[in-house]
Amino acid sequence: MAMGSGAGRVVPSLTVRMARASNPRGTAAMWVRDRLDELFVDEGFADWYPADGRKGLSSARLALVSVLQYAENLTDRQAAEAVRCRLDWEYCLGLELDDPGFDFSVLREFRGRMPRVTGPTGCWL
Repeated sequence: MAMGSGAGRVVPSLTVRMARASNPRGTAAMWVRDRLDELFVDEGFADWYPADGRKGLSSARLALVSVLQYAENLTDRQAAEAVRCRLDWEYCLGLELDDPGFDFSVLREFRGRMPRVTGPTGCWL
């Protein structure tokens, strides 16, 4: 599977209005979007994917989902559901309100592509 496109980096206006109306003070996910936009970009993951093949999901978005998942201690299934159901996550990811999300197994596949990095003690980081 080839790397997906990060198109749509601008948060759709309806998503912004709904997320702000339901969370006027914001949430951690919204804070990440507002202050750390472009934390991940698809080009940073280019080496993880072949150049040919069908386009997949945006690697930058999957990395951001993984960060939110870890921060909230969610399973893959719960994180995939949050992408579909939570306005603050849709805002953070720059998704349309009717975005169908993805199957939870995509997160495991994404992590499987992650290069193994070890620290000075030989432990995986």
